[in-house]
Amino acid sequence: MSGSKVLVAGASIAGPALAHWLCRRGAEVTVVERAPGLRPGGQAVDARGVAKEVIRRMGLDAAVRAARTETAGAHTVDADGTVLETFHAEDDGGDGYIADIEILRGDLSQVLYEDTRDGVQYLFGDRIAELAQDPDGVDVTFAGGDRRRFDLVVGADGLHSALRAMVFGPRERFVRHLGLVLAFYSVPNEFGIDRWMLDHQHEGRSAGLRPLKDPTRAMAMLSFPSDGFDVDHRDVEAQKRLLRERMAGLGWQTPRILAHLDDTPDFYLDQVAQVVMDRWSTGRVGLIGDAACCSSPMSGGGTGLALVGAYLLAGELAAAGWDPEAGFAGYETRMRPYVEANQEIGRLHVHSRDTGAEPDMAALMPLIERAINGVDLPDYAEVPLSPAAP
Repeated sequence: MSGSKVLVAGASIAGPALAHWLCRRGAEVTVVERAPGLRPGGQAVDARGVAKEVIRRMGLDAAVRAARTETAGAHTVDADGTVLETFHAEDDGGDGYIADIEILRGDLSQVLYEDTRDGVQYLFGDRIAELAQDPDGVDVTFAGGDRRRFDLVVGADGLHSALRAMVFGPRERFVRHLGLVLAFYSVPNEFGIDRWMLDHQHEGRSAGLRPLKDPTRAMAMLSFPSDGFDVDHRDVEAQKRLLRERMAGLGWQTPRILAHLDDTPDFYLDQVAQVVMDRWSTGRVGLIGDAACCSSPMSGGGTGLALVGAYLLAGELAAAGWDPEAGFAGYETRMRPYVEANQEIGRLHVHSRDTGAEPDMAALMPLIERAINGVDLPDYAEVPLSPAAP
């Protein structure tokens, strides 16, 4: 079945990356995104190991590197600002604590969108309202009223995936809260941040600042422990109130960072969570990225899971002649060990923050290697491949 019609829900990272590879494998792709446009800013995300090879195969290495934060490294500091420990971007071949390829989520999303916009239909400000599949296809009704039929539908709509809830069941069945809440937002660079990230941690809470390409701005990062999380992920004012309450008294630069809560253009707060599912597809509907297997920001591997997953899912579907059962099965078989290693890293990082215990690095290194490079990338030589976009 050449020229398969595929609908992808979500236009952050996993969705446009999947659209890139689906198009190059010969599919006709539509991406629907409920937001009115791309979301700017967001947390800094990293590409390590095998994810860098996927970027190279996409033909986007230069574009991605041009959009990097260009962070030189990180200092952990005490409440007085005294440096406790230093990490460099070149550590571990660029795959260390601060990755060689570090980029804001919104900037990577923009690169991927610019790469695919001419060959992909993007529907912003819309969403899937209803979906019904049969052995031959999937009938989709959009919230805007349009009705269309697709051969395959893939959810790339994140931790709070509406498509996952619609097709696989309620979020409580799959989302595992790890007991931590993270917030990110940009602030005026009144702190003198210049290529070096600063991070202050005390008794499970943390406040940090990282450089941005715009030297007049910096990215604030705050976190606090929370056994439960009952604030609606769309209720921004309630989230800001919670953040002020939980970060009170931390010290260092925290009060000055919080002073900009009401004038920041890109506030984001959410629980640190993982998505654990027995399978990522049913019939002609599948999931990718955080919607399928979120490893949490604490793993440092979420972007890798999105980029590698996109390459493998498109390749396996095309290699299977667009047969959904075989294609989804091949994708999951290849991805599952890589996902599990990254999720284990995420859990270990949260645990070490909670307990303050130093990890056994000798025992941890094989797991880190699997989380960075532990997946093969077939060349899919038997599948036609159109050139990368210029």
